[in-house]
Amino acid sequence: MLGRIRFISVIIVLVALVITFRLYQIQVVNSKTFKTEAERQNINESTILYDRETIYFENKNGEKIPAAISRSGFTIAINPEIIKNPEEIYNELNQILVLDKSEFMTKARKQDDPYEEIAKHLNSDTAEKIKNLNLYGVTLSIDKWRFYPGGKLAANVIGLVGFKDDELAGRYGLERYYEDILKIDSSKAYNNFFAEFLSNVKDTFSDHPKKEGSIITSIEPAVQLFLEDELVKTREKWGSNSAGGIIINPINGEIIAMAWDPSFDLNNFQESNVNFFGNFLVEGVYEMGSIIKPITIAAGIDNGTITANSTYYDAGFLVLNNKRISNYDNRGRGTVDMQEVLNQSLNTGAAFVALKMGNEKFIEYMKNFGIGTETGIDLPNETRGLIKNFDSGREIEIATAAYGHGIAITPIETVRALSVLANGGKLITPHIVKKIEYQDGLSQKTSFAPSKQIIKKETSEEITRMLVKVVDTSLKNGQMRIPGYSVAAKTGTAQMTNEGEIGYVEGKYLHSFFGYFPAYNPRFLIFLFHINPQNVRYASETLTDPFFDITKFIINYYQISPDRPEDVI
Repeated sequence: MLGRIRFISVIIVLVALVITFRLYQIQVVNSKTFKTEAERQNINESTILYDRETIYFENKNGEKIPAAISRSGFTIAINPEIIKNPEEIYNELNQILVLDKSEFMTKARKQDDPYEEIAKHLNSDTAEKIKNLNLYGVTLSIDKWRFYPGGKLAANVIGLVGFKDDELAGRYGLERYYEDILKIDSSKAYNNFFAEFLSNVKDTFSDHPKKEGSIITSIEPAVQLFLEDELVKTREKWGSNSAGGIIINPINGEIIAMAWDPSFDLNNFQESNVNFFGNFLVEGVYEMGSIIKPITIAAGIDNGTITANSTYYDAGFLVLNNKRISNYDNRGRGTVDMQEVLNQSLNTGAAFVALKMGNEKFIEYMKNFGIGTETGIDLPNETRGLIKNFDSGREIEIATAAYGHGIAITPIETVRALSVLANGGKLITPHIVKKIEYQDGLSQKTSFAPSKQIIKKETSEEITRMLVKVVDTSLKNGQMRIPGYSVAAKTGTAQMTNEGEIGYVEGKYLHSFFGYFPAYNPRFLIFLFHINPQNVRYASETLTDPFFDITKFIINYYQISPDRPEDVI
């Protein structure tokens, strides 16, 4: 008997706990859902209701700034089948709303159409005034929509919500990648209580329950805005087809800013070219040119094939497999060391290093840097680099790859590889979202597999020293050096092809630029590029000033202390 009483007591306690948990869900977690259901009972509903959690930016102080939110309002519609006096209804409505009369009358005359929307996104005061008119054939319905407070800000990263057939869901960017987390399942509020109760109990004890929540990104809105402005100015100044940029923390992979121009307004995306909606920084592949040279030099140093002081004889060109490759200016420099290969961006020098390493070892290093593989970034449609040239076994393909030609890689793939040079030699996972805050009050920081050591820490330090010297002495003859700060950087200029055609097009270039700072303890790595600038050949002419404008802005904005104080004038 005592055992039975204890058993019943345990059952009662468990049931009480489940009921308490259920009440918490109804009153706290799902309060918005039930509020919406109540509203639906009071106003006719003729639009699809949906709700989503919020996407946030995070500023330098750790404060959350809404990037994508759900807004509520009302839609007004008419039923042309039953409206008897459209002119009178127009006059009544026009006292509250500013309506185009010809457009209204055109809709009102569609007598075989039971539903025509007149206005959307009305506030509750306006909706109440219209409701009080009590107009026959006029209906109000709950209207929920996705609103982006920043408009164009980080549009290609955030993505958008839209229809595909009859389904409304995230279609691009974070909205699509995190659809399962952002989308709120409001249908549970309309089910039979006991069916919903059992469903929630099942979710609670499931190994993989669906969890809904808001996402907090590492995008810093002020830095994002500055980057976007610089890209617009660069593209307008040089007549480029497009321009892109990424600012990343090379230590942990958090992306502080990511932008593409031309872009679009998220709140009016219907008026934009659909070709702008994707993110070419993760979906496009390009031959990056000379910014790949530091990777080649680092591989050679790490492998023991060369040191920074190693020399070779530069004749200005090489002939490999009956094909000629040359320096950008076709000139030879005689005997030069590896520092000069970077200072003067010598194609023959990068080729010398790769060939001396040997095809197999050079390819192994390139693949270890992540070249030709997806990064795992939390954005949809990521593609991988095209490195089929490595399979040929010919020296010419190895030589050209050493200075960034013949292989095409994504910008995010490029940034991951370049971060290895900056962060002590580790392959990171670039990512946008740093934290998820679930509806149940719990939160989770995003986590990734441990970074893989690609090159030795000493190699990272050596290539950094060499890239700092490029800025201090060679880039615009040392004029870009920032007193008090060590900046490591390199430009890149690559000839381009026409899509579907073999061979490069004279006068058509991709310009790239990357750098990181403070160089020996980097917090930021900046990567910029633009496609087909007009009447200019070299990236040093088009991207040096934008890079250093962004660098100086970040130094001031984050109040970064000088790492070379003895250098301050």
